[in-house]
Amino acid sequence: MMILGLVRWMQPVHGYDVRRELLSWSADKWANVQPGSIYHALRKLTEEGLLRAVATEQVGARPARTTYEVTTKGEDEFETLLRNLWWNISEPADPFAAAFSFLPAMPRDEAAAALRNRANLLRAGVDSMRASLDSDWVRNRKPAHVGWMLELWSARAEAEMSWCERIAERIDSGVSYLPAELDEAQGWSGWRDGAESPGTDAK
Repeated sequence: MMILGLVRWMQPVHGYDVRRELLSWSADKWANVQPGSIYHALRKLTEEGLLRAVATEQVGARPARTTYEVTTKGEDEFETLLRNLWWNISEPADPFAAAFSFLPAMPRDEAAAALRNRANLLRAGVDSMRASLDSDWVRNRKPAHVGWMLELWSARAEAEMSWCERIAERIDSGVSYLPAELDEAQGWSGWRDGAESPGTDAK
C-alpha cells in the first residue's frame, strides 16, 4: 500500500523518487518497506496492472529511469487497502511475543533483567520521539499527522515500558508461572520455573 499510495501522491514519478521519499519517512523501520525491494515492487505492481510505466529515460551514463502512474485499477486497490487498514485492527507480528511464550526457559534473574533492559531501551526511544515532537522539524516542517503518529508510538512504548517493569517485579517476587491446578498436571513439567530441558538428565 505504501508504494502504491506514494506513486498516486507524487505521479508521474520515478522509482528513485519513491525510494527517496520512503527512506525520508523511515518506512523501512515501521512499515517493513525495505529499500532494496522498492524497484521490484514497482515492476510487480505494473505487471498486475495497478501501475503503468509512462516513460523511460536515460541521461548520460546514469541508469535508465522509468516514470510511473497509477491506473484506475490501482486507484481502486489503494482505496480498498487504505480503508481496510483504517477500519480494522491488524496485529503486527512481534518476535518478542514468541520469546516471552518461553519465559520458563529463562533463569528468573535474567528474565527480570532483560525486561528492565527492554524498558530502558523503550524509554530511550520515547525520549527521542519527545525531542522530535518538540523540534522545529516536526512543528513547522512536517504535516500535523506526522506528529500525531509520533504521539501514538510514544504512547505504545510507554505502555510497554510500564508492563515490562511490572512483570519484572512479579518474576523477582517468585510468583509461580503455573496455576496450582496445573503444577502437578501431566504434560506441564516443561513449563515449570527452572524445569530441565527436554532430553537432559535430572541432577
